[in-house]
Amino acid sequence: MEIRMLHTGKGDKKMEQTREYKAGEGLRAQTVMQADSVVYRQLHADEIDRKLFAQFIRRQAVTLCRRREKGEWVIREDPFIDDWTEADYQVLITCLKNTICTGGFVYGAFVDGELKGFTSVEAVLFGGVNRYLDLSCIHVSEDMRGRGIGQMLFRAAAEWAEQKGAGKLYISAHSAVETQAFYQAMGCVEAQEYNKEHVEREPYDCQLEYRL
Repeated sequence: MEIRMLHTGKGDKKMEQTREYKAGEGLRAQTVMQADSVVYRQLHADEIDRKLFAQFIRRQAVTLCRRREKGEWVIREDPFIDDWTEADYQVLITCLKNTICTGGFVYGAFVDGELKGFTSVEAVLFGGVNRYLDLSCIHVSEDMRGRGIGQMLFRAAAEWAEQKGAGKLYISAHSAVETQAFYQAMGCVEAQEYNKEHVEREPYDCQLEYRL
């Protein structure tokens, strides 16, 4: 699931990093990573509140969408503005807190101390031999897109999922052609096994996977 509560229409750079590891384990306990002026780090439940998103701009103007129709992928014109209301932000906050409290991963990108991107991965494996972990969201603020932040967030999510024993990331991805181009560039392909819950919740999403 990509956390996207509102549809108002139809339908590498020089890097400094410090890491601490749990003794005797390959799992990363805490990571702070800096690329240019962007600081990346894992988030904790007690810091996720409405103020955290004060300078985050969800807005996405969509014109073309990639849809699966009668077994084939097609591009359809379906213009709409995707954005979040205050109620949507409250749902998002609840979801992210729940992800952390149930053992999942939430990771943020900060510019001048303000959150400008984030991703989350759920902790429960599913999909049998596919051993999926769910990339439940990945978003970059409108004013910071096109700067590689999404790539860094995706790689951090993939690394965490691999460390947790997953074979693949599962992504129920926004159908906008720009969003689909991002996932394709990261190496995502159509999921071998569709998650019924995701399909029912977001029938226009593209169900993707990323092999770890």
